[in-house]
Amino acid sequence: MAVSLLEQWPPVLSKVQLESLTLQATTYALSHGLVYLPVATVQPPAPTSTIHAPLALFPSPFPRRLFQHAQRLQRIYNVLYARVAMDEEFLDRVMGEVEGVGKVDEFTGQLWRRWRKLRDENVPRPLQLGLFRSDYLAHAPGNGEPTSLKQVEFNTISSSFGALSERSANLHRYLFKSTQYYEVSSHLREENFPSNNTVAGLAEGLAEAHKAYGVPNARILFVVQENERNVFDQRWIEYELLEKHGIHVVRQTFRQLGQSVTVDSATRVLRITTPSGLLSDGSKSVEISTVYFRAGYTPTDYPTPEFYDTRYLLESSRAIQCPSIQLQLAGGKKVQQVLTNPGVLERFLGDSSRWGTEVFTPAELDELRSSWMDMWGLDEDVPNANPTSGPANECSGVRRARELSAKLVLKPQREGGGNNVYKEAIPAFLDSLPVQEREAWIAMELIAAPEGLGNYLVRAGGGTEGAVKAEVISELGIFGWALFGGADGRVKEKEIGWLLRTKGKDSNEGGVAAGFSVLDSVLLIDD
Repeated sequence: MAVSLLEQWPPVLSKVQLESLTLQATTYALSHGLVYLPVATVQPPAPTSTIHAPLALFPSPFPRRLFQHAQRLQRIYNVLYARVAMDEEFLDRVMGEVEGVGKVDEFTGQLWRRWRKLRDENVPRPLQLGLFRSDYLAHAPGNGEPTSLKQVEFNTISSSFGALSERSANLHRYLFKSTQYYEVSSHLREENFPSNNTVAGLAEGLAEAHKAYGVPNARILFVVQENERNVFDQRWIEYELLEKHGIHVVRQTFRQLGQSVTVDSATRVLRITTPSGLLSDGSKSVEISTVYFRAGYTPTDYPTPEFYDTRYLLESSRAIQCPSIQLQLAGGKKVQQVLTNPGVLERFLGDSSRWGTEVFTPAELDELRSSWMDMWGLDEDVPNANPTSGPANECSGVRRARELSAKLVLKPQREGGGNNVYKEAIPAFLDSLPVQEREAWIAMELIAAPEGLGNYLVRAGGGTEGAVKAEVISELGIFGWALFGGADGRVKEKEIGWLLRTKGKDSNEGGVAAGFSVLDSVLLIDD
């Protein structure tokens, strides 16, 4: 990424231009569904108001070659994580309650035990669907090294913001078309605004699963969180399913499902009871073809064991799960780390005795590996750890984390933002972490995001003077879907779209819903 461009970004605007752009951006967002529900302890059953989602006023520069690299990698990642989810022995060893993370992490253990129960009861497993998002940062280590693409994480459950990110890209296209951005930068040209059709891609994946289920008048179940503010990101997918594919959606929380779900013991058909009078044919329940989880990725979604049992009941049906428990487990940070160990990637992508001709070349595996930072488990023995960096009885994985803490992030098996431990907070955290819980954490070298990039960040309530200029870091997410399983284990997959989230440079976390980031879009540059 060219330093000269970073030093000029965002371009200089007059006060009048800045206020005008902010007004146009916020009114466009409100007019086109780039919105959230306002903060409330309890969301009303029928919303009466919305606020625009946090947004960036300019698109953010991102190297064209790295953007295209991320798009190429998505096909390989789609296949990789589908195959991980189909490898019971591997997941039991890495994430299970006997050998793996599940024995020290209660949330992981609860999920694994339900999956184990399904297998013990010989419940037939249907196809599985993954709606994925692989997140990256541009890595600029300096010392003359070129900027490269490095993966932050791979998401296998509730991979959100596809719909709102598409609208954020449309917002920046609108600002360009309506104002030409006052011609303040020669980089702001139409060919540098990549198209974004993520909603159609996500709906396509769900529609493929629905079609494979084989009952046209069945419905897709969206499992959603209580008091969800990011409801419109989900609704746009629902509308696309109905308008383009003729598929209806049912939305329910885990709490509601505890009362409404039934699974026929003979046919394993999943049915959801709906309030009387809602269905035009007079029936009181609908058959479900696909269960799409926009909840279930955090322990707070399961306040009592009964909520885990509801998850088990859904999984025991013949409905296609998105994701299944095993695919959710495959997205654990421990799996991300173990995949970097020698020979593991070849197990899933390079072994022709297991996968026939559906394997990848050594060059493709090297390209995938090039997207990884250094990672290790805190419970593991690792080379090059300083023996004096901690107590003598500490394993070398912890000692190395102490020694390199200023350049590290520690990650647990959690999604949703706000769970990681960074840099100077690491030594004290390691002091407080019980020895038996180390296996649930990985250490990862921090990605060195390019310095000097700025933008105007706009959050609701600031008015036309609410655009705040800040030095920022932008995180690219690439979406994909994979439909897999069955007798042959084949994977049908596709790369389908992207998002860009931007945060202030001093913010470690990156979640938009958690309040750390704003929605942005890509401005392609040739670095």
